[in-house]
Amino acid sequence: MNIIDRFSRPLRDLRISVTDRCNFRCVYCMPREIFGREYEFLARAQLLTFEEITRLARVFVDHGVEKIRLTGGEPLVRSGIEQLIEQLSGIEGLRDLTLTTNGALLRKKAQRLREAGLRRITVSLDSLDNAVFKAMNDVGFPVEAVLDGIDAAGAAGLWPIKVNMVVKRGVNDGDLVPMARHFRGTDIILRFIEFMDVGNSNGWRLDDVVPAAEIVRRIDAELPLESVSPNYTGEVANRFRYRDGGGEIGIIASVTQPFCGGCTRARLSADGTLYTCLFASAGSDFRAPLREGKTDEELGEYLRSVWRVREDRYSDLRFSNTPALQRKVEMSYIGG
Repeated sequence: MNIIDRFSRPLRDLRISVTDRCNFRCVYCMPREIFGREYEFLARAQLLTFEEITRLARVFVDHGVEKIRLTGGEPLVRSGIEQLIEQLSGIEGLRDLTLTTNGALLRKKAQRLREAGLRRITVSLDSLDNAVFKAMNDVGFPVEAVLDGIDAAGAAGLWPIKVNMVVKRGVNDGDLVPMARHFRGTDIILRFIEFMDVGNSNGWRLDDVVPAAEIVRRIDAELPLESVSPNYTGEVANRFRYRDGGGEIGIIASVTQPFCGGCTRARLSADGTLYTCLFASAGSDFRAPLREGKTDEELGEYLRSVWRVREDRYSDLRFSNTPALQRKVEMSYIGG
């Protein structure tokens, strides 16, 4: 069964956060001054079990979801994540199962993830400069260890591999061309993401955003690019390829080039709250009906009731000063 929202957008993609915890303290996501030692993360009993996640995933697939991405926090810190992947990979009708990670645990987990049924992977890496990268992840984690994890993912057969770089002016924008040079010719797709105002704690300012057009211009000046058509309707990244055949890059430009009109994503938090927008201020509780014994049909009806009234388009309205848009859920809670 396919369902559409008030702007005729179907439900196609589900991001599932399996934990709100992370072993990094990236300044644009979980700044240490907010997520310090005194911060109270979700208790184990509050988290959806793997069986609960899988049951909800089946309901979502029955209503049009074709792709599931596991996120966090950092999903690889959730104990037994391979078991969940095994369960999800067996869902009939699911076409794509992937995961986004910071790469810190990838080297030792890549092979088991592939064996469990993970098909491909995305790794976050914001700089090749160790000083810059360590400052951004704020735990002193080295670039080399992430690159080792990427190599392990490739060796395990987790292709295609995508690498995401969040670009913040004056922090890591000097690495645009070095990152492009490093991954050019490797079959790894590098994607540059405009620094976004997700959540309320990352100190976002428009002045810190490096616009997509500038990113393309700076790379094109060194490594000539040409535009490429989207792989599918609603693809969030604008695609470009190197004119010499060295591969492609992507630009995710939620700030300067909003793509709300084609958004088909829903996000399920680790405690079972469904958010219909990355920038949402509130969600719908699916954990309670699960644990109250609702049937799959009842859960499906609840999902239909939520999605059919969806009218989110935050990025289109970002600069409208709409009061309801000022308080947003943190990215670490719903996985970006």
